[in-house]
Amino acid sequence: MKVIIMAGGKGSRIASVSGEKPKSLLKIGGKSILEHQIENLKASGFRDFTLVIGHLGKQIEKHLGDGSRLGIRVNYYREDSPLGTAGALVALKDELKEDFLLINGDILFDVDFKPFVDFHFKKKALASLFTHPNDHPFDSEIVVSDKNDLVTDWLKKDQNRYACKNRVNAGLHLLSPRVLDSFSQVKPLNLDRDLLRPLLDTGRVYAYNSIEYVKDMGTPQRYEEVKQDFFAGRLAQRRLGVKKRAIFLDRDGTLNIHKGFIKRAEDLELLPGAGDAVAKINRAGYLTVLITNQAVIARGDCSLEELERIHGRLECLLGQDGAFLDALYFCPHHPDAGFPGERPEYKFDCQCRKPKPGMLLEAADDLNIDLAASYMVGDSFRDVEAGLAAGCKTAYLSADGEAAGGLNTPVYKSLHDFVNKNIRP
Repeated sequence: MKVIIMAGGKGSRIASVSGEKPKSLLKIGGKSILEHQIENLKASGFRDFTLVIGHLGKQIEKHLGDGSRLGIRVNYYREDSPLGTAGALVALKDELKEDFLLINGDILFDVDFKPFVDFHFKKKALASLFTHPNDHPFDSEIVVSDKNDLVTDWLKKDQNRYACKNRVNAGLHLLSPRVLDSFSQVKPLNLDRDLLRPLLDTGRVYAYNSIEYVKDMGTPQRYEEVKQDFFAGRLAQRRLGVKKRAIFLDRDGTLNIHKGFIKRAEDLELLPGAGDAVAKINRAGYLTVLITNQAVIARGDCSLEELERIHGRLECLLGQDGAFLDALYFCPHHPDAGFPGERPEYKFDCQCRKPKPGMLLEAADDLNIDLAASYMVGDSFRDVEAGLAAGCKTAYLSADGEAAGGLNTPVYKSLHDFVNKNIRP
């Protein structure tokens, strides 16, 4: 499979750092961003590369040559004038006979591409987008997908995103050459606006969500953050095959103000300091995983669609504080009957409702989590019992210092208090 790397941008936002050098040649740990990208791609079996270059492109050609130094083959497409983020693909159309991988040249990543490629072909997708949560969703375009991973909407930066998950396009794309069928003239094109968004109506654009490390370094601040992550070993920590530490978090009374059963997205409000606490967990390299009982589904008080809006609001409120959740698990069941409007299909004694550890065990299996190195944090005895049953360390949140019903677990005033006393990078 061919890899196309878009390395032709001027990099005006990061010019104060890059100077008269392409941003893809900025170095981290003695290697350019391009070399880091190519090494990761080569580890997944990719050998055939085309680099789209323009501004200062001769430096890239000199740096990589024909790729033989790195054990790959490199060709170049040289833009005489800027063609945006997709115009060069039309110029390369005759070379693209099979599905290809398209990558932004200003991102650092550590990804196992085989599951992504398998996902793409299993879905028979025209386009598969590698998506993840990020810490700045309000200046990003949000990718909205359904339970089958089909992309149903793509929110622009000025559109309301207070009721949808924080998932953004990470800059890695698997594309069928058919996405170029309606283009013949080589001219400036925007990948998202001109190529991908119009494909949503085909029902063949999918989102592949992953916890693996992908981060753009297109601004001086993000470049510094990427360097810090690299030297702290956070790229490798998020590999699929590596055991990970996680902080499992309850929802009501831990992240948001406890108001009884929350039935509408508009009713959810973060607790003071909760967003900052989650941001510190993110920066420390732990996975952040929500674990919540939601009997409102079984009781008939809330639909699954509205619960998704509630959790979307939670994610976006966290995003305002530069924080994100890596994953979210909820139990819709309740064993007791007798509620008006209840839904019988959810009325049974399940294995996922806390204090049973089912959701934690499922998350550990999905995300390769080391439970013994992880915490379950919540404001109820059920949270502590579930954490202990799963083999986690536990923390009980109690503003008045009340102990957790005789359970042997430390007590903290708030999530912020727990994080400040326990979480270190």
